[in-house]
Amino acid sequence: MADAAKRAQVSKRVMELTAQAVRKLKDPRVGMVTITDARMTPDLREATVFYTVLGDEEHVKASAAGLERATGHLRTTVGRALGMRHTPSLTFVADTVPDQANRIEELLAKAAAADAEVHKIAEGAAYAGDENPYIEKDAEEDSEESTR
Repeated sequence: MADAAKRAQVSKRVMELTAQAVRKLKDPRVGMVTITDARMTPDLREATVFYTVLGDEEHVKASAAGLERATGHLRTTVGRALGMRHTPSLTFVADTVPDQANRIEELLAKAAAADAEVHKIAEGAAYAGDENPYIEKDAEEDSEESTR
């Protein structure tokens, strides 16, 4: 088992080497692919490589198929450059973080617009009951009588 520092270092190196190897692929299905992250298992035998694709859903599916087809070649290329005893197997996973971030930004924008609308409606509103319901009426009358 490798310690966390070595695992992080190997992950970063796998990410860099995979990105370089993907750029050199001649498969037309692999479009504008960006390698965003790589994570290694504690025994450094398996690597999960995260990627994003610029384009619509069709481009994403085509790139996934192209990367799946080229996994053996990419593993060989990465293994030679790493120089480790065991070459890690590569698993490609589409990175959904950018999509989720865009969705969150859209929801926050809608919430801000709704919040502004609520404030606009509330500008002319009056309290439904007393302005300060926590002060007892008897205590107010007693304090007024004692000041006279």
